[in-house]
Amino acid sequence: MRSDDMRVLQEVQRNTKMAMKAIEAISEKIYDDGLSMQVTRESMKYGDIYNKATDRLLDGKAPSYKETGFEDIMLKGGVKANTMFNTSTSHIAELMIQGSNRGLTSMWKAINHHGNAGNISMEVAKELMDFEEKNIERLKKYL
Repeated sequence: MRSDDMRVLQEVQRNTKMAMKAIEAISEKIYDDGLSMQVTRESMKYGDIYNKATDRLLDGKAPSYKETGFEDIMLKGGVKANTMFNTSTSHIAELMIQGSNRGLTSMWKAINHHGNAGNISMEVAKELMDFEEKNIERLKKYL
């Protein structure tokens, strides 16, 4: 497996893992049933995309993304700080949109910096990016 393919797929893994952890951390603060269902569906789709990236890396005998404990602490601390005084549906949706925008930005950076990535890894990356864009559109109604 080419280095660029590996890096793009690892970025997909990083993004989807962070999204799933953010959803896990924020789920208990969601009181709107519609938003709760939306976020649950998102988590399941992130898991599917994570598994696709992992399968491609395993097929190419490349290592998976290794997360750091620091990222996990920062994520959970950020969710806690951002929802300490405001757990309104609108605020939660805004936080989720911001997370999707960060995910899109990091995927664009990965694609632009690893231009020699092949079709298979780019297909997974684009699937994640399309999903993030759709999430943003679906979450707008909760603002």
